[in-house]
Amino acid sequence: IDEIGADKRLKMRLAELIISEPDVRLFMINSILPDVAKKEDIRELRSEIAQLRGEMAQLRGEIAQLRGEISQLRGEIDQLRREMYSNFKWTIGIILTIWGATVIPILLRLIGAI
Repeated sequence: IDEIGADKRLKMRLAELIISEPDVRLFMINSILPDVAKKEDIRELRSEIAQLRGEMAQLRGEIAQLRGEISQLRGEIDQLRREMYSNFKWTIGIILTIWGATVIPILLRLIGAI
């Protein structure tokens, strides 16, 4: 056995002899066959890959839609900030007007300026 292992020509000859026996050949084929990918297996795998690609494309579309919605929300938040700032300015203006129309004349009368 060591001599066969060391000599490549002898290994090839032994393989030829083993393969030439129909029963041994059938045994080897049957033992290897479960590990070999069949055309049907490859078709199923391709189908699964195509399905995954479709799902990924759908997911990309959903992500793009979410990005659009987030952008829209940011715009609405900015608009609310502008409206709040405007309302704040109006409130301050009204408070100053009320003070100018009521409190200041009262203070001026108390000090005797009016």
